[in-house]
Amino acid sequence: MSKYQLYCMAESGNAYKAALALELAGCDWEPIFVDFFGGEARSDAFRKINEMGEVPVLVHGDVTITQSGVIQDYITEQTGKFGGKTAQERREVLRWILWDNHKLSSQAGMLRFLMNFLPEDKRPTAVFPFVKGRLQAAYAVLDTHLKGREWIAADHPTMADFSCCGYLYYPEPFGFDRKDWPNIDAWLDRIAALEGWKHPYDMMQRGFSA
Repeated sequence: MSKYQLYCMAESGNAYKAALALELAGCDWEPIFVDFFGGEARSDAFRKINEMGEVPVLVHGDVTITQSGVIQDYITEQTGKFGGKTAQERREVLRWILWDNHKLSSQAGMLRFLMNFLPEDKRPTAVFPFVKGRLQAAYAVLDTHLKGREWIAADHPTMADFSCCGYLYYPEPFGFDRKDWPNIDAWLDRIAALEGWKHPYDMMQRGFSA
């Protein structure tokens, strides 16, 4: 089978979820940089690859997949790695991926973008406290869930872990401080100790310049 190609950029936590899954699963893959900040993702040419105008996009032979959770599921399907070992575990992996996409990453990604990647005079600062409040609630759910547990959905790392951690290694401010959440902090260290782990800025090309 041909090499996996991931259309991505380092600043995208959703792209990182897919890249991390590929790397930890030992896949032969290459990142293809998409200049999101230069408008490439919204170009007619890119929309032929992904009509949604987003990264990540995974291309594997004649298969093209968008949305990080679906990409992660495909990697598990192809490699047999980081999925649930039972039907119950598979449902639990899916449950946490969907929770992350709706409650955690969607909020963290938006706030991080607004706080760091928009020109300062265009930042809608009035909405920041509201989004931070929603994020604090999500962090609390995750931190409580991880108390006494090593991994989110099973007794081994799964795609649920790689989904929920997607934005939590980034250095830019977005209402998250690891020291405030000891169970999340320890869990992030466990993920980072997995063979093949890399920080998103060491795995993909960055596109933003202040």
